[in-house]
Amino acid sequence: MRKIALLPHIFTTGNLFAGFFALVSALSGKITVASWAIFVAMICDVLDGRLARLTSSATRFGMEYDSLCDMVSFGVAPGLLAYEFALKPYGRYGWLAAFIYVACTALRLARFNVEEPGVKAYFKGLPSPAAAGLVAATVIFLNQVGAVFPVKHVALVLMIYLVSFLMISPLPYPSFKVLRFRESQLTYLLPALILAFAVVAAEPRITLFIVFALYASWPPLKILALRLVRLLSPGWRRSSEAEPRFDIRKNED
Repeated sequence: MRKIALLPHIFTTGNLFAGFFALVSALSGKITVASWAIFVAMICDVLDGRLARLTSSATRFGMEYDSLCDMVSFGVAPGLLAYEFALKPYGRYGWLAAFIYVACTALRLARFNVEEPGVKAYFKGLPSPAAAGLVAATVIFLNQVGAVFPVKHVALVLMIYLVSFLMISPLPYPSFKVLRFRESQLTYLLPALILAFAVVAAEPRITLFIVFALYASWPPLKILALRLVRLLSPGWRRSSEAEPRFDIRKNED
C-alpha cells in the first residue's frame, strides 16, 4: 500500500520539475519550450489528483505539497514567462504586472486550501492551472502570429491583469472532476472527444489558446449575457417581478 500511496507524490514532483524546467527555459530565452513545460506540469497536476482519489491516498501532506508545487508551476513560472516574453520592455511596470499575477496565484491557492475539502462542481475563481495554461497558450499563440500582430506586448499586459483578477474573483468556474456519463452517452461522447483531440493536435498553437480563452471568459460572458437579457426583455422582467414573494419571519406573538 505504501508504494501505491507514493504514486500521487511522484506526479506532484513531476509537476514541480516541469515548473522549474519552465523557469530555467524562460531565463535561457527558450520561450516556447518554457510554455510547453507548463502544459506538462498541468498534466502531472491532473494525474496526481486522480491517482490520489483512485487509491484513496489523499492526505493533508499531499494537499500542501501539491499547493507548493502549484505555486512554482502555475504562479512563478507563468509570471516569469510573461515577463521574459513581453513585459520586460515596460521596466518596473512590467515586473510589477508579473508580480501581481504571482501574488494573485498565491491568494487563489490559499483560498482553495481553507475551503471545505471535497470534489466540487464549481471552482470559486479561475483555477491557477487554467490561468497558467492561458498565459502559456497566449505566449505560444502570440509568438506564432507576432509578425502580423505587432501589439503583442500590450495584449499580454492587459491579459495578465485580467487573469489575475479572475483568479481571486468569486466567479464560478465549472469543474470537470464530477462529470458522470451514462453508457448510452459515451457512444456519442467518445467520437466527439476523438474529433476534439484531432483538431487540437492539428493546430495546437491556435486551438489551445481558443480553448483556454473560452474557459476563462465563460463566467463573465454568461453574467453579461444574463444582464443584457434582463435589460432588453421587459416582459421577462415584469413576469419575474410579478412572482409572489414570501417573507417568512418568526412569529413573536
